[in-house]
Amino acid sequence: MNEEIVKKYNEDFSEATAETVLDFFLEKYKGKIALSSSLGAEDQVLTHMVANIDPEVKIFTLDTGRMFQETYDLIDRTNSRYNIKMDVYFPEWQKVEKMVKEKGVNLFYESIENRKQCCHIRKIEPLRRALDGLNVWITGLRREQSITRSEDQLVEVDQSNPGRIKLNPLIDWAEDQVWEYIKKHKIPYNPLHDKGYPSIGCLPCTRAIQPGEDVRAGRWWWENPEHKECGLHQHQNK
Repeated sequence: MNEEIVKKYNEDFSEATAETVLDFFLEKYKGKIALSSSLGAEDQVLTHMVANIDPEVKIFTLDTGRMFQETYDLIDRTNSRYNIKMDVYFPEWQKVEKMVKEKGVNLFYESIENRKQCCHIRKIEPLRRALDGLNVWITGLRREQSITRSEDQLVEVDQSNPGRIKLNPLIDWAEDQVWEYIKKHKIPYNPLHDKGYPSIGCLPCTRAIQPGEDVRAGRWWWENPEHKECGLHQHQNK
C-alpha cells in the first residue's frame, strides 16, 4: 500500500473520532476490510462500533487452542448481542502436533525463540489466512498499551502483511476512555478484566498483574518488555 496514501489518511483523520474513521474506511473498502478481534476490551468497543455501522462486515478471531474458557464464552455472548457470526480461525493441527512432539506442550517457557515459534504457528499463520483477499484490517491497538506500540499510527502500512493497511481507530484512546465507553453502551466484556487481567491472550502465557504494573505486564511475564509481541503487530525495525 502506497506510503503517500497512508500519510494523507493520517493527516485527514488526525482530529477525527473513531466512529468517523470507521465510517469512512468501512464504506471505501467495503468487502475488503475486516475487524481482527482478540475479544479484549478495545476489540469489544470496536465490535460495537463496527456492528452498528455495518453488521455485515467480517469480524474474525484467532483460536490458538490455548484460550481461557471466559474468552470462548465471550465469543458466544458477543455474537448474540450483535446478531453476528464471528469467524474463528485455527492453527494447522499437523504443525501444532509436530511442534509439541519436538519441543513439548509448554515449549514457550524455555526460550523466546520457542515462544515465537508457538505464536507463529498458532497466531501468525492463521492471521494470514484470515486476511486473504482483504486490503484493510482493523485492530484495537493503543499507543498507551506498551513500549512496543508507542510509535504506532492511526493508519499504517502493514509491514508484516505487505499490500495491506492496518487501521487502529483507538490508537490515541486512554484506558479510561475504553472502559467509559464499555459501561456507557453496556458492551459485553471478559470477566477476567475484573480479576486483574487487563490484557488477555493464551491461558499459559497470561497472568493477572499487580498494582502499578504495566497493562501488558501479565503477557509473557518472563520476557523483557521490548520482546512482548506475538508477531501480529511487530514492525520489522523493532
